[in-house]
Amino acid sequence: MSAVPPATVAARIEAVQRADSALGLLRATQELAACTAPAAAPTLVEVLGFNNPGAAVAAVDGLISLGAAAVEALLQLDPDNYGARAWAVRALAGIGDVRGLELLLDALGSDVAASVRRAAAKGLGQLELGGLPGAEQQGVRQRCLEALLAATGDGEWVVRYAVAVGLESLVAGLPAEALERQQARDALGGLSQGGDDTPPVVQRRAALALSRLECP
Repeated sequence: MSAVPPATVAARIEAVQRADSALGLLRATQELAACTAPAAAPTLVEVLGFNNPGAAVAAVDGLISLGAAAVEALLQLDPDNYGARAWAVRALAGIGDVRGLELLLDALGSDVAASVRRAAAKGLGQLELGGLPGAEQQGVRQRCLEALLAATGDGEWVVRYAVAVGLESLVAGLPAEALERQQARDALGGLSQGGDDTPPVVQRRAALALSRLECP
């Protein structure tokens, strides 16, 4: 895809800032997100704080498409703006940049919205650790694992489903004898057995993850 000229990006940023209706903001955000230009990131992040879910979804999609180039803008969000923070968790989970670790950990452990905790659980399992030194990779992976293990007791089944996905992703590349892989298998075994409050869909997803991790 050819790069969008800077003048076009600037015009689309201005269109977002000048939008005077919910529909106008949605369309302007979609146009800006389609630029896939790093210069668009701060404005897309700003949209996350507006009371417009449609525009926020478009902004999240645009930020994910920007990848690492969007992370700094996301991390500069006002922590007191809950709505924007919730959307930022979704974006960071989709990007997979390790710089989002702290926000994802905090979201999984304490966010009031199950949808946000679900996104954080999936994101913690999909962080890109390849660029880190070996010891640092292990440290980050251990923190993610501890958070996911704790979240196996989350009160919402959608979060526990995401935890099963996250655990599988997190340890899939480790040797079969690795302690972290065994811990994940043990947790997935518990989820697959479930209980009265664990719906079959969670049990089946955990069993699938467990079967994949038990393969050599």
